[in-house]
Amino acid sequence: MNRMNFIKKTALMTSAGLLTPSAITFGNSSKIIGSNEKIKFGAIGLNNMGWHDSMRLLRVPNVELVAICDVDKTVLEKRKYELSKSGIKVKVFSDYRNLLEDRDIDAVLIGTPDHWHPMMMIHASETGKHVYCEKPIGNSIGECNAMVKAQERYGNIVQVGQWQRSMQHFKDAVNFISTGVLGNIRTVKTWCYTSFLPLRIVPDSSPPIGVDYKSWLGPAPLRPFNASRFHGHFRWFWDYAGGLMTDWGVHLLDYALLGMNCSYPKSVIASGGKFASPDLAEETPDTLFAIYEFDDFNLIWDSAQGIKNGPYGLNHGISFIGNHGTLVLNRRGWKVMEEKKQ
Repeated sequence: MNRMNFIKKTALMTSAGLLTPSAITFGNSSKIIGSNEKIKFGAIGLNNMGWHDSMRLLRVPNVELVAICDVDKTVLEKRKYELSKSGIKVKVFSDYRNLLEDRDIDAVLIGTPDHWHPMMMIHASETGKHVYCEKPIGNSIGECNAMVKAQERYGNIVQVGQWQRSMQHFKDAVNFISTGVLGNIRTVKTWCYTSFLPLRIVPDSSPPIGVDYKSWLGPAPLRPFNASRFHGHFRWFWDYAGGLMTDWGVHLLDYALLGMNCSYPKSVIASGGKFASPDLAEETPDTLFAIYEFDDFNLIWDSAQGIKNGPYGLNHGISFIGNHGTLVLNRRGWKVMEEKKQ
């Protein structure tokens, strides 16, 4: 078996320690990386989560970062310098397609703004690369379906960054729910209350020096550059993402569905708007409420920017409300509140 075929048949991310058996992964493999074999990966998008994920992967034996890519030369040079201080030499690309053409790269990590995820993941699959893609997988059901079909066609291993799936206390809470101790669960609530980002309205301008703005836009509509929409602020504009729902909601709603062992709702209704500060530049709602109807329970999403005092005194969480008790879960832990007897 040659090196590339060997790599393709390995449990790539599992052996790298980034996955657990409960992680959201497409593709299977029964073989484990040999002690003398290294997984060489390239990172695309280095300003935030792409860089964070890369640093986590570098802690794992037999994993090597060999290439980086970003459309912002300032970010690219900064990361190259930081890596060189640790003795890591990498190839540098400004166009992700050139990185994908490199046959020495076994896998790619996609840490770009959301609107780029589908195209990059599909192109990576076409070139035989395994993929770790930051959440959300895509910005529409159509995009997500196309990505799944690409993996099925090319047979690579793909993971979406649902890292809460790797937290033991989340899995423990789901196991507790499955015992039935809470009784009939009629309502599940998910919420995220967070501070505002300072998105004041600013005039259009030229892109910063070193930024390939057209490449940053990619499949998104062509618009003049505006600093309020760039880098970390992209999340609050419909061209690129979906606000808190596709940021925190991806994690919290995921565990709500896992806890209830369910899939698609019968119906969904939602209401929200820019109620807190309509003068801000963001487009996505700063206040949003959604109800997902299932056969025997309802699931609620509740989000608000500019307010930190959420339900149960927590700024984020999931509550499973049953006849005998309520389980409240978030990233810090979980607890059960017994229903008071009459």
